[in-house]
Amino acid sequence: MAPTTPRGDEIQLAGGGGQTPAPVVMGILNVTPDSFSDGGEFFDKEAGAARAAEMLDEGAGIVDVGGESTRPGSDPVPAEEEARRVVPVIREILAARPGAVISIDTYHAATAEAALEAGAGLVNDVTALNGDPRMADVVAGAGCPVVLMHMLGEPKTMQQSPHYDDVVSEVREFLARRAEAAISAGISPEDVILDPGIGFGKNLEHNLALVENLDAIADLGYPVLFGASRKSFIGRLSDGASSEAGDRVFGTVAASVLAYERGATIFRVHDVRANREALEVAAAISGSGSSGSVS
Repeated sequence: MAPTTPRGDEIQLAGGGGQTPAPVVMGILNVTPDSFSDGGEFFDKEAGAARAAEMLDEGAGIVDVGGESTRPGSDPVPAEEEARRVVPVIREILAARPGAVISIDTYHAATAEAALEAGAGLVNDVTALNGDPRMADVVAGAGCPVVLMHMLGEPKTMQQSPHYDDVVSEVREFLARRAEAAISAGISPEDVILDPGIGFGKNLEHNLALVENLDAIADLGYPVLFGASRKSFIGRLSDGASSEAGDRVFGTVAASVLAYERGATIFRVHDVRANREALEVAAAISGSGSSGSVS
């Protein structure tokens, strides 16, 4: 089974040493009734496809489609219901934009299979292939990139007093082990992307430590995805002035630029244009974006 649209790695995602690739913006499309920032807004396929087109026009290189909320305290969704939500949206997007790169945000192998069959080209797994024993085989069989994310616990309980002795080293070691496991399962090393899981079983201090030391994860040699968009720690850093998720755009942009400076290359965000423009400037100033524009 091969993706029928451009694969995620057809966008420049190379990690490791050498020149930093231009940043890639991944637009978030929640096809759910209950996501923390935009739950219910894009629940039907027409609204979802319209939102995807808007993000692509604003410069998204990837659209990440998810059918289950992973906000703190959320309940799991059966794979059948998740697939029922996302597959029509993926087909609708690709009918209008055949060249779009679509990521499926799921830890269910059955959902990933259905989404890849519908044309998705990348799997974004918040459990780093731990959530479903078949997921590694599905990804390896599709030959597509996969995002491996760190999460302490599960969404229902992950924010209940998370504890680490050393959050940076523990997250780094976990991601290194999961990358090795993915490769052992037949996934190409070039298809592995790492995500430290900002806000997933981390308190404010944990999140700040991970952002500050993101280069420790980038040094593992894989592309790093950074997802801090509109998260509550950004509101807390603004003295509560950004208490509503939609008011955290400027803080998100600041976090994205700082993460880019520390080695992240993929940025999962709600507000595509704001982040894309800021990252484009950051890339131009650093000299890494001189050979191409930001996707």
